[in-house]
Amino acid sequence: MFGIALSVAAVHFTGGTTTATFASADQALARFAEDFPDEKPASVRLTADGRAAFLDLGPARCGIVQSIGDCFLTRILTPRDVLCLTTEGNAVAVRMDDFTWKGGRFVFGSAADARAVATSLQTQDQIRKAA
Repeated sequence: MFGIALSVAAVHFTGGTTTATFASADQALARFAEDFPDEKPASVRLTADGRAAFLDLGPARCGIVQSIGDCFLTRILTPRDVLCLTTEGNAVAVRMDDFTWKGGRFVFGSAADARAVATSLQTQDQIRKAA
């Protein structure tokens, strides 16, 4: 039992339990560009905790960079990838049709940022029904 506790402590103190975050939108853009160098995002919206960034890629396309431990996951999302999307105040909850990334709940600094992200992940028919 002591050996397991020692191993967990060693992982923790050597940075193994560190969670990556973004200090700025430019940092999120740079990380996204590593995986998608041909994309030219129009804007970046960081979550309040700095663990995810949503990038506007034009009509019905949205990029995401999300921290997973000390690494980042990047994806390009379209409305057809979305199984379920809800907004509440400055939060967006999204469930994706992707076995490698199921989505999550993302809290932004403002309700306007949350609405902009939600709009980029909805089809025109979904937006009309919600209005």
